[in-house]
Amino acid sequence: MDWIEKRAELSREKTAIIDIHYDRKLSYKDLNVQANRWVQIFLSHRIKKGDRVAVIASNRAELFEIMFACGKIGAIFVPLNWRLSEEELTYIITDCSPSLIIFQEKFYEKAKALSDDRLPLISISNPPLTEVKTEQKWENHYLEEDPWMIIYTGGTTGRPKGVVLSYRAVIWNAINTIVSWGLTEDEVTLNYMPLFHSGGINALSIPILFNGGTVVIGDQFHPSEALLNLNKYQCTIALFVPTMYHMMQQTEEFEKLDFPSMKVFLSGGAPCPFPIYEKFVKRGLPFREGYGLTEAGPNNFYIPTMKAMEKWGSVGKPMMFNEVKIVDDQGKEVAGSEVGELLIRGKHVFTEYWNNQQATAKTLENGWLHTGDYARRDQDGYYYIVGRKKDVIITGGENVYPSEIEQWLLQHEAIDEATVVGIPDEKWGERIVAFVSFKGEELQKDELKKYCEKKLAKFKVPKEFVPLDQLPKTPVGKIDKKALIKSVTNDSKT
Repeated sequence: MDWIEKRAELSREKTAIIDIHYDRKLSYKDLNVQANRWVQIFLSHRIKKGDRVAVIASNRAELFEIMFACGKIGAIFVPLNWRLSEEELTYIITDCSPSLIIFQEKFYEKAKALSDDRLPLISISNPPLTEVKTEQKWENHYLEEDPWMIIYTGGTTGRPKGVVLSYRAVIWNAINTIVSWGLTEDEVTLNYMPLFHSGGINALSIPILFNGGTVVIGDQFHPSEALLNLNKYQCTIALFVPTMYHMMQQTEEFEKLDFPSMKVFLSGGAPCPFPIYEKFVKRGLPFREGYGLTEAGPNNFYIPTMKAMEKWGSVGKPMMFNEVKIVDDQGKEVAGSEVGELLIRGKHVFTEYWNNQQATAKTLENGWLHTGDYARRDQDGYYYIVGRKKDVIITGGENVYPSEIEQWLLQHEAIDEATVVGIPDEKWGERIVAFVSFKGEELQKDELKKYCEKKLAKFKVPKEFVPLDQLPKTPVGKIDKKALIKSVTNDSKT
């Protein structure tokens, strides 16, 4: 079913998308018409069901037009991370073999290098077709399990993997989010999350469009501007990653503005530091944390706002139409509040990794998605994400979860940001290293050690503290642990 056309019939004049940077406002009728225009462009280039359409562009309304156009004819939408190097993008293009590349003008040189004069290139703001058959309908010859989009992972553990999301997965994530979170057609969200990432596309944007609400698109994130826009556009719900909230809470606007239309501020992408919770509580602003990954939705849990304020760090309980369990290293469900790997099952789960059967088989077993994240469940049935399985530090035979140390460091009034990693060590197996930045005067290493010893067992106290002016970030705003580990290991070799 072409559901954006159906939504255009139901909510014809309702505002679907507001593009802040490019000053565009699209009703659902407009969005459907523009999607039809892109279909005609695709057909003029002989794009058919199953062909990949790659797009390299920053956040803008056209990405939704192209996404829905692909959905109308069964083509596969492949948004590219424009922050990647030419070499990294070349790998992705080779992997997914698109039939067309659509580019934003400022990325023309990258797009030209990727096409190598063999792939057709189309400008996103100046496509060749201007006449549009506004009432054109397209026959849908695809099935629910067919691919709609391929979202490439960040490649933090190696080469990027192409996560294949079917029509079924995208639609069921939307249904699950609407039903479990109680979304209505009156929702307005402000999205600065990159639209080459599942968080930008599927966390809130698609569910809200599916339900007839409004998506406000921001391009480059500026904390003060984002806070002002929440009020300007009367937003009701918005998702930001913890580093964005960290920046927002340092502005005058956060302290001075009221947000009368906001039902909830959502945090995702990484565990949220407790000081962020504290500042929302102090302001009396509704705040809660979520959990997801590209391979699953990305929405999987729900927690009421009042309960989130009581159970800091919990992502809540599983949503209506998915199942979760926590298992040990032998695949058996753990008892009580024991820590184990989180597994997820549901119609919102991805189909496969594109051209990577080995990784698919490792991640999907008997219908269960192995998330690679450790979690625990409390006595009331609320879930907590402990950390990435690959990030767990084994030092002197003891398992250490970095998030526990990070949360304690971040509660120190002098520390601005902190992250913890494990570095190979001949004596300990791995040694614990903490990277920290400060709000003002730098703390000495012995002060940091004594502070950690107040709360943490001796084997959990970092062996090293590395001060930095600023911690490096990934394109989606997470602290880049891979880059930090690389910096330490490279230093030890010189």
